[in-house]
Amino acid sequence: MIFNVITLFPQELLGMMSFGVIGRAVNDQRIKVRCFNPRDWADNKHRRVDDRPFGGGAGMLMMYDPLYRTLKAIKEQDADTRVIYLSPQGVPLKQAVCNQMATQGSVTLLCGRYEGVDQRFIDQHVDQELSLGDYVISGGELAAAVFIDAVSRQLPGVLGDETSAQSDSFMADQLAYPQYTRSEILGQSGVPEVLLSGDHQKIAAWRAAQSLVMTKQRRPDLLEGTSEGE
Repeated sequence: MIFNVITLFPQELLGMMSFGVIGRAVNDQRIKVRCFNPRDWADNKHRRVDDRPFGGGAGMLMMYDPLYRTLKAIKEQDADTRVIYLSPQGVPLKQAVCNQMATQGSVTLLCGRYEGVDQRFIDQHVDQELSLGDYVISGGELAAAVFIDAVSRQLPGVLGDETSAQSDSFMADQLAYPQYTRSEILGQSGVPEVLLSGDHQKIAAWRAAQSLVMTKQRRPDLLEGTSEGE
């Protein structure tokens, strides 16, 4: 899968993409992360990509022209890419969205900076706006890294264990069940006996029940509209 990223700070993003699961996926060429800096398509002396908004107001906006030329260059290589703007005004990025995005061959992520982006670019060229949550961060690079990580986990071969993603929180609209490991300090103290039983059917049932309990306690909103949440 190809992730094209329009960013003023490509090194920031590429640095985050060079470790762990995603770093291995890049090295194994299971995903491609390609950064495009709008400054390279700015046609002014100082390679400016921002300007004051019409009507006044605080801050600067990313200008239409450099973004348009950047996207045009991307689409010359990748005509069918889906364009996503990472923005506080977008719909929340949820697991179902990540799963659906993993079926795309290519996405282009626009990382906003300053006070945002000229609305005309959004209206004319953006297919979807996505948000990490109801808060504001300094730029879209962090959001792009989260998006790439969450989507890439759903791609074949990215995770060492193909079943790992299936047991993640939110995959079944529930949180993950609690887990335990060996400890020289604690021994097996505090570990539920069912997990030591070796009975895989009982363990699976316990995990399903605990997942539901955790969800009811911490995120009951995930159960709205289901029989468990009524």
